[in-house]
Amino acid sequence: MDADRGAGTVTSTEVTDVLVVGAGPTGLVLACDLARRGIAVRIVDRSPAPPRTSRAKGPNPRSLEILDDLGVAEAVLAAGSAPLPMLKYRDRAPVARADPWAGSAPSPDAAYDRAWLVAQWRLEEILRARLAGYGVRVELGREVVGLTQSPDAPAEAGAGAEDGPEADADAEASRVVVTFAEDRRGEEAVLRARYVVGCDGAHSSVRKLLGIGFEGTTREDQVMVCGDVELAEDALDRGLWHQWFDEDGAVMLCPIPGTRTGWWFQAGPERDGRGRPLAPTADGFRRLLAHHTGLPGQALTRAELLSTYRVNVRMADRFRAGRVFLAGDAAHVHAIAGGLGMNTGIQDAFNLGWKLGEVLAGRADPELLDTYEEERLPVAARTLDLTSERLRATLEAIRRPGGGLDSAITADTTGLGVGYRWSSLAADRTHPDASTHPDASSHPDAHTRPDRTHPTGVPHPDARTHPTGVPHPNAVTHPTGVPLTGGAPLTADEGPQAGDRAPDAPCTDAATGAGTRLHRVFAGPRTTVLGFGPGSAAVLDDVAATYGGTGVRTCRVYAADEDRGENRAGEQSQDQGEEQSADRREGRTGAEAGPPGCAVIDAEGHAAAAYGTGASARAEASAGGAASGARTGTIVVVRPDHHVGLRVPADDARSVREYLRRLHGTGHSAARPPEQSSERSPDRFPDMVDAVRKG
Repeated sequence: MDADRGAGTVTSTEVTDVLVVGAGPTGLVLACDLARRGIAVRIVDRSPAPPRTSRAKGPNPRSLEILDDLGVAEAVLAAGSAPLPMLKYRDRAPVARADPWAGSAPSPDAAYDRAWLVAQWRLEEILRARLAGYGVRVELGREVVGLTQSPDAPAEAGAGAEDGPEADADAEASRVVVTFAEDRRGEEAVLRARYVVGCDGAHSSVRKLLGIGFEGTTREDQVMVCGDVELAEDALDRGLWHQWFDEDGAVMLCPIPGTRTGWWFQAGPERDGRGRPLAPTADGFRRLLAHHTGLPGQALTRAELLSTYRVNVRMADRFRAGRVFLAGDAAHVHAIAGGLGMNTGIQDAFNLGWKLGEVLAGRADPELLDTYEEERLPVAARTLDLTSERLRATLEAIRRPGGGLDSAITADTTGLGVGYRWSSLAADRTHPDASTHPDASSHPDAHTRPDRTHPTGVPHPDARTHPTGVPHPNAVTHPTGVPLTGGAPLTADEGPQAGDRAPDAPCTDAATGAGTRLHRVFAGPRTTVLGFGPGSAAVLDDVAATYGGTGVRTCRVYAADEDRGENRAGEQSQDQGEEQSADRREGRTGAEAGPPGCAVIDAEGHAAAAYGTGASARAEASAGGAASGARTGTIVVVRPDHHVGLRVPADDARSVREYLRRLHGTGHSAARPPEQSSERSPDRFPDMVDAVRKG
């Protein structure tokens, strides 16, 4: 792959694993995640120069965790600032001050407690630099105008496939042919990709070429003008987010981090004699500034990136068509309240990247890719409702003196509570009855129960049923259909359930003695198998022997007073631990990073508290389990996107093997043929799609 290629002719013989269309935060996060896995990825953008937009004000706590995993969080934090207190005015006079984050602080299970202010164009610069470190650069001036794929693509040729004309024909049929607009030399460009991901925004060419519906509403009566402006020095206190809300309009000014005089400007638009909003101009911004703030219009010395924002709430009918996926604004657009648009896209990318990586590596079946839409479409539906509700609350608040944008911020907007308990990838034996979940009806349409349904009619992500109406897989069967048997069941109040975000926790690296965190252990493109208690050692050894170096790492979590004994097969030596620490310092993650096994000491018990294993150990001890030693402990499988996939007692090695087999094949002995197309029928989730349309 020529990573430095710009606009130009691409011959019809070129093939890449994944083509990412759109180089905003969603596309860049996906490209970084794929590149560090050794996937041949290319990323294109129709703009002739890197887009410079600032409407999104920065990542929320969950997105910061993702950026940390990608190795760029420190750069993002350095380029931005903590969110500012808000000073609210009415009739030019200050009337209230609010700091929505005053009562929050980092906790052992979440290192990031608040969103971070950073210009979107600066975040994109950081991600482009990270991507360039993998030898991949954004190809600018490349507009996609055509997509062609076989509706019944056969198995793709690759490792283990036979050579010859038939193999070549199969490979041709299993690819997407992408056509670009004519380049500078007037020649049409064509590229073949095994998969294509449209991250090209609300007006996505990819979505339109697929013919995927994008239903919803645009509120012409809810309009805002936006831009980046410069104000004269000392015009306003840069330690505050200033908000003027008057009966005849509003102006909001927030300092842009990393600048001396730059501000984000948002306002109600000027209107003509018939009440129609006028297009934003620098002079119009000056008039609005003077009218609402009392500052002289000349205090605004420069205005750029001017745009008009209309409240737009839409979602794609589906997020996949054959080998083409949609992510970010191409799949869903939200009301601006709560700042979840960019963040939801980043989290889409993090969900999809590892699944594409495993399938393209030939370790997982292509059906794994079905879980992208299965998991992310309900989250997008819920986010649409959340942001719309926050917008209503904010519009109501600003009608009263003292109301402001703090009304848009709640615990839900951190992203830390988003999970996938309904997913077919969620496997957890948390209930004694292994045949029926206590919250699920035995009827296949159990998801229609009104008390467990999202306001749009889409099953709420916290509900106990699968979006298709199948009872929730937790405590029922393994994703492969194998019943989860053996060992005493865990209880639901003992920590995260399968599908939940995996909590963080401060620990000590057992090999180096250095402080670390569980999310640092998870970092990089691998599934992590955590072992709590002495009974987990045998499972960890088996996993390390089977999967070491093939996308799975093991981590033994020792209690502070637990006897460590000799290093076991799945744990690192001192030298190996130092090698992996160097990998992280120098940004090497994924295929190029160090050994796949480690051990940490839970010195203060935060990991045991976060995962509920302290209660499990006490229960087993009181039942005599500690006497045998073999059963004492818990195994938690954490997916590469930091969500719990499986949580079982340590004597349930079978469930661990079956779960890892689904995600990563059979390990070193895997002889799985390369991935093939898994075309999703448009009516795979008929009830879900209809409900979203009606909502």
